[in-house]
Amino acid sequence: MRGAMYRLLFLCLLTLPATAQIRTLIIDGQNNHQVWPETTPMLKEYLDETGLFEVEVATTPPQGGDMSAFRPDFSRFDLVVSNYNGEPWSEQTNAAFERFVREGGGFVSVHAADNAFPDWEAYNRMIGIGGWRGRTEKNGPYLRLSDSGDWTRDTTPGPGGHHGQRIEFAIDVREDHPITQEIPRRWMHATDELYDSLRGPAEEVTVLASAFSDPATGGTGRHEPVLMTIPFGEGRVFHTTLGHSVEAMRCIGFITTFQRGAEWAATGDVTQFVPAEFPSAGEVLVRPAE
Repeated sequence: MRGAMYRLLFLCLLTLPATAQIRTLIIDGQNNHQVWPETTPMLKEYLDETGLFEVEVATTPPQGGDMSAFRPDFSRFDLVVSNYNGEPWSEQTNAAFERFVREGGGFVSVHAADNAFPDWEAYNRMIGIGGWRGRTEKNGPYLRLSDSGDWTRDTTPGPGGHHGQRIEFAIDVREDHPITQEIPRRWMHATDELYDSLRGPAEEVTVLASAFSDPATGGTGRHEPVLMTIPFGEGRVFHTTLGHSVEAMRCIGFITTFQRGAEWAATGDVTQFVPAEFPSAGEVLVRPAE
């Protein structure tokens, strides 16, 4: 009897519909971080290995090229990941991307993608805060961590975007969220740029994690947001400031938060487990170079 029940259960499992993969588009092609031809394949590999994503890459024309020719069909995808920091897209592409996110598409902004498009209002609302490319108080406030642990908007005049020396640094989880669930409250990140003084609309930003920007290494002496979520219409945005280099992207903390943030942005949930070898408060852990 028991054997017959197991066979029946096995047959039922075989007839269950396969879980649809998250159709994902990674955008690259221009970036002041010239390592993008190496880091885009890393981002794709990290998504592929979860078994949850079906990933394509769209590469824009090079700087000075005809950007009107770059017109991805965003409607084919559930998620867009940006590894792009370059010239403006066409108005048609901007409108299509804005519509994609507003109507429920997921978006992940990786590192220097938050430098892009300082004059595109909708994009800056999606990422919450960004830096460089002439950003100042006209683009919106800074986000500051108060003594009470709340994030407040600071309208003090000044430039947007800075970082100190590239170093290893500790990341503190600030929010219970599907992305950060079961992740250690403090963990060490591999050598990277710790962005500081980002500014923008800063509306409805949930700071999931921050890092102390040490003045001894050229930082601000403040905690700075490093992992964030932002709603945009019906869509969800995961913004990570981490990932300047191949070394930074080999950090298991970067890999795990990127994978989990991508799933959450696309679905509103996270089903992945945190790996046992996740970094601790006292140890950086990176994948070996291949």
